[in-house]
Parts: sequence; structure tokens; C-alpha cells
Amino acid sequence: MDLPINRTLATEVILLGFPQDFIINVALFLFFSVVYLVTIVGNGFMVCVIVLSRHLHTPMYFFLGNLSFIDIIYSSRTLPKLLTDLLSSSRTISLTACGFQAYAAVFLGSTECLLLALMAYDRYVAICRPLNYVIVMRWSICYRLTAIVWASAFTLTVVLALLLPVKLCNPNQINHFACEVLPAIKLSCDSTDKIEIVLSSVSFITIFFPFAFILLSYIVILSSVLKIHSAARSKAFSTCSSHITVVALFYGTLLVIFAVPPKYTSAQEKYTSIFTSILIPMINPLTYSLKNKDVNKIFVMKSGKIPRFHSHG
Repeated sequence: MDLPINRTLATEVILLGFPQDFIINVALFLFFSVVYLVTIVGNGFMVCVIVLSRHLHTPMYFFLGNLSFIDIIYSSRTLPKLLTDLLSSSRTISLTACGFQAYAAVFLGSTECLLLALMAYDRYVAICRPLNYVIVMRWSICYRLTAIVWASAFTLTVVLALLLPVKLCNPNQINHFACEVLPAIKLSCDSTDKIEIVLSSVSFITIFFPFAFILLSYIVILSSVLKIHSAARSKAFSTCSSHITVVALFYGTLLVIFAVPPKYTSAQEKYTSIFTSILIPMINPLTYSLKNKDVNKIFVMKSGKIPRFHSHG
């Protein structure tokens, strides 16, 4: 297909991101450095605790360990490049690196969506079918379900990469701090009609379908919990509160991005992406650690404050 008049193929992409203001960039560099440090330490702590603590070797914590691992990679996909750009006058990225960033976001985001749905299913079985939990969520099943989640996300990403065009045209500037699919396709040399159909289909599979499954799971969980006595009800709600918080933050933002893309401006995409790809990976381990008694006990023990922990057996 011939290129439109006055349009040439781009060899790199310029990330406009944030304004070229020294004071603002230094402030942003310090802020994002702290965010990245907290993200790596927080998620790394969760992974280490889950791996090293034998009494956390349960399906729920196995899935949580996968979530923390995803968040480490998700933030590392964007933040090192962003921190470098904030202290640089040249904010370009090669087409190869741009494609890697964009499709890595699709892969990791899809994996997290599907994993959150799997975690909801785990809570459903634990609360609504407790007598069958050991059988239904035995380790062989957990490993297979987790493998299906990762493989499904990878397959969808490969399909998307094959269907979306690889040719980007000048002007090669996007108002973003990283290469994401939605901003990048605006540089496409071809019509974006087919691209939007493909993106809508992938979004339905990886966002709306899992979200509907999570909602259905919690409707059934809520119905079951309301039938039990207050003490058990409180315990059941406590095991779900962290997951519900993470789901609300993650899916709430994604639904805003993908539900109405035609009405979305580049600036809105950029600032919303800060929340999904930078802040949420930092918030997730904090949410689980602050609301999880098992993790809190281990943190207290590792800090040397263990008398209460031992006194409770």
C-alpha cells in the first residue's frame, strides 16, 4: 500500500511525555524513583515471603506471588526508561523498543486481568465450597490454571502483534512517556478502523469477560456469606477485602481507558497510564500486606518483634 502524500516511514518514536522543564523533571525523577523503589521492594518482599514461608504455600498466596512478579516486570517495563528520559533532552525510542514496550503492556496487563479472575474463583471455592476446596484447588489444578492464564495472555498478544500494522509514519511524536498500543496506533500509516476492531475484541476477552466473571463470583460469595453467622462472615469478608480493592483499582482504570477510547485525549491516556502501569504495581503489595494478617505476622517476626506472634501459638 502506498504511503499517503507527505507521509514517510518513521524510524524511531519521540516520547513527548512530560515538559522539558528542569525543576519539574527533577521533581518527577525523585518521585518516580521512590515509586519504583517501593514497587520493587514491596513486590519482592511479597514474593520472598510467599516462597520462604511454608505456611503460605497455599493456592491463594501462590496466585498472589504471581501477581507480585507481574507487577515487578510491569513497572520495570516503563520506569527505567522514564527515569532516563527525565534527565535527558533526547526522548526517543527505537521502533523495536517501542514495540516491545507496547506488546509487553498488553501481555502483562492481560495476564493480570486473567489472574485476578482466577483469584476470584479461588475465593469462591474457599468460601462457597470449603469442604471441596482441597480437591478442587489441589496443586496440580492450580499449576494448570496458572499456566493457562500465562499462555492465554501470550497467545492473545502474539495474535494482536500479527494483526496490527508494524509501519508507523511521521510525524513520529506521541504525547506519552512510554509506548502504549492506543497512542502508538495513531501513528499508523494505514487506516485504524480494523485496528480498533481487533483492540475491542482483545479488550473484551482480557478485560470485560474476566471482570464480569469476578463480579459474578462475588455476587455468589456475597449471597453465601450473608447466610452464615457473624463471626464466620467477618473472616470471609477479610479474606476477600484485599482482592476486591486491587480489582476495583485495576479494572476501574482499565474500563475508563478502553470503554470510551474515541473520547479520550492523549493527555488523559498518559495520566491514566501513570496510574495503571506505575502506581498500581506499587499499591498492590501495600494493599495485601496491610490487610493480610499472615503477612503482617511474618513482617513483625522478621523485624524482631515476635513475642505476640509466639504467644498466639
